[in-house]
Amino acid sequence: MSDTNNSSTGKSYLDSAIAQGQSALGSLTGSAGDKSQAEARKDQAAAEKEASHTVGKMGPLNGSPSGGVSTDDPNRTEGSWNQTLGSAKESLGGLVGSEALKKEGQQQNAEGKGQEAQGQLSDLGSGVQDRIKGTMGGIGAAITGDREKEEEMRLKHDDAKTKQRSAEADIQKQADA
Repeated sequence: MSDTNNSSTGKSYLDSAIAQGQSALGSLTGSAGDKSQAEARKDQAAAEKEASHTVGKMGPLNGSPSGGVSTDDPNRTEGSWNQTLGSAKESLGGLVGSEALKKEGQQQNAEGKGQEAQGQLSDLGSGVQDRIKGTMGGIGAAITGDREKEEEMRLKHDDAKTKQRSAEADIQKQADA
């Protein structure tokens, strides 16, 4: 599905496995050339894997090295905004001594977290589903020789991968916090 210019997690795993075999061969034969080629291939595989998980984010817009573009589910953006407002109300309530405003802020913050999580799960699920559709559609188009449809399915796959990776990155960021 991907050409050699696109990053792919699967390709990175294949390159890593080939590098392991090449390294073992180099160790058995004592070939420094095989060992250095194996190291270069391992480095390439690591870079491919990293690139396949990279997503640039600007507000609700996401982009990837493969050219995929996606927008966040509105619940992600609205949930984040509700968390910000809730935190501000909570701080202001604490500052002025208003327990009601503080509690209102805590509630809005908690609701915003739930709303954002709902949007992330929606993006994650639709990203995975659309990647599969793009991959399978691309295979079907390749078999029938429909190059235009094949390109359309590749773009669908890449956009869906960007959506999925963006959600994964945000979920991981929150888990690390």
